[in-house]
Amino acid sequence: MIWTHLSKFRDLGLLLLRTTVGLYMAVGHGWGKIVGGPEQWAGLGGTMELFGLGFAPTFWGFMAALAEFAGALLVALGLLTRPAALLLVLNMAVAATAHLTGAIDGSPERALLYAFVFLSLVFVGPGKYSVDELAG
Repeated sequence: MIWTHLSKFRDLGLLLLRTTVGLYMAVGHGWGKIVGGPEQWAGLGGTMELFGLGFAPTFWGFMAALAEFAGALLVALGLLTRPAALLLVLNMAVAATAHLTGAIDGSPERALLYAFVFLSLVFVGPGKYSVDELAG
């Protein structure tokens, strides 16, 4: 059956998943937050109040922006994939919580989808077409 033969392309599938989701997160979400500057970071980091971490919102916002940009690029490259993906899972969990509680307008759907894709990569790893694999 054709489906069993497709398992030979597992690593290609992981490469496609990592690069598309990682690059989309980095360019579509992270870059705008990185260049948004301290005012935007403070607004973004203000959501940490939901977790009792209302101090240093600019720091938290910058860390979220950095995770979405640099962390997502690491996932796309397959470099430090599991730790970067785990940071993105945590970041997306905060975003989903902020949406669910009304701290941020909109649906939590996109944040949850990203969270589960990155969580899956934490479990399965980057595959053989990755810098992690090359590094041994």
